[in-house]
Amino acid sequence: MLDGRWRTKVEQGLTPIGHGLRRAGVTADMLTVVGLVCSVATGALAAFGELRWAVVGLIASGLPDLLDGTVARTSGSASPRGAFFDSVVDRVSDAVVLGGIAWYLAGTSPYLPVLAFAVAAASMLVSYQRARAEALGFTARGGLMERAERMVVLGAGLFFDVLVPVLWVMLALIGFTAVQRFVKVWRQASAEQTSDRGRAPGTAVEHRRPQWARRRESRASSRRSAGEVPAAESDTEGRGLVAWWESRTVRARERVDRRAPRIRRRSRP
Repeated sequence: MLDGRWRTKVEQGLTPIGHGLRRAGVTADMLTVVGLVCSVATGALAAFGELRWAVVGLIASGLPDLLDGTVARTSGSASPRGAFFDSVVDRVSDAVVLGGIAWYLAGTSPYLPVLAFAVAAASMLVSYQRARAEALGFTARGGLMERAERMVVLGAGLFFDVLVPVLWVMLALIGFTAVQRFVKVWRQASAEQTSDRGRAPGTAVEHRRPQWARRRESRASSRRSAGEVPAAESDTEGRGLVAWWESRTVRARERVDRRAPRIRRRSRP
């Protein structure tokens, strides 16, 4: 919710800072690593009961997360590799922070750490829904409790020392968000399936392919148009592993076929 409404405006306001960091030699990956280090420190502070200092750690880890995308865009270094790295680090950061909270709650009750781990699992589910939907070509953005809302609510629970009630609220709202995203993607997939059924008989229907496959084909097409790669070579780009596996499969079948008569002769009484 906050991500969809405010992130673009915030990133536009941070663009001058992004230019300054780029001129200073700071890269987006460096900021991502700094955010991870701040998250580890936040988890350690929460584990040792320094809850208000943990709020400072949450804020410190959130700033690099906002700035890394800005630096990547202003420097022209935005890439799928950077997006993948940032997404993986975000998941690790969430797990580390909630792991520290679970450690802290273990001193209060042997059952409360399960609540923190349940919040972590639900958060991973929401993130997985978005990643899987985008890989299939759908969109799963939005929802009541995205990552920005989770950090804000968790920070409020740490600052006011109402951690357990806040975790219960987070668990409920994250579960609701998971349902929202499931319904959203389900409707998109159902609409596409209905449109495919409405096609004329005999019409070829191209199955929806993942984003990485479409990106690879678009890059190959642009390279062909620029004359960098011959058409025959670019058409087989990325199929080396598939061809190798198919050749091994064919050779294995041939060996089995050659051995089959000998096996039958040996098995006769």
